[in-house]
Amino acid sequence: MQEMINQAVSYLTTMLYQCGPFGGVVLVLLESIFPVLPLALFIALNILTFGDFFGFVISWLATIGGCLLSYFFFFYIVEGHFEKFIKKREMDRVSNMIAKIGKIPFSHLVLLIALPFTPAFLVNIAAALSKIPLKKFLIALFIGKTSIVYFWGYVGTSLLESFTDIMVIIKVGLLLVLAFFLSKFLEKKLHV
Repeated sequence: MQEMINQAVSYLTTMLYQCGPFGGVVLVLLESIFPVLPLALFIALNILTFGDFFGFVISWLATIGGCLLSYFFFFYIVEGHFEKFIKKREMDRVSNMIAKIGKIPFSHLVLLIALPFTPAFLVNIAAALSKIPLKKFLIALFIGKTSIVYFWGYVGTSLLESFTDIMVIIKVGLLLVLAFFLSKFLEKKLHV
């Protein structure tokens, strides 16, 4: 069984290497459009194919790009129809919930994005429909997606090692704390 897995990984990394970084970007972008696809696998393939640094950067930029595509789609295309639908049906609870989401503090948005098991597509949709400003959302993505890509890179490359190696867990925890404090600092500096 282990030999089959090694052969499959070898085949996939060879195919991805032949496609170049563009192939790695496309894989992660596809996951943003179809959230049922395994982000951890795609990030792991990028890291195994292009190395720790370039695989990380490719995955990080691609996941930010995918989130932005989703945000723009719902912000510019769906939001108007959604707002009309809510007003027509007099759904005050939904309107109030969307208003509360729109007022989420920057640091909380960063932490929400940074948590590994938060469904990114829901965050993107909620941010767009609640009209969270692009500047706030983009900076939160840049900070929060760092720990996601780091976490899924390690989980994807070695699931068992990631959950048993206390150093990986500590590093992810430190990244979450760093993301929180960095978001607090930038919230004050950039008036987000």
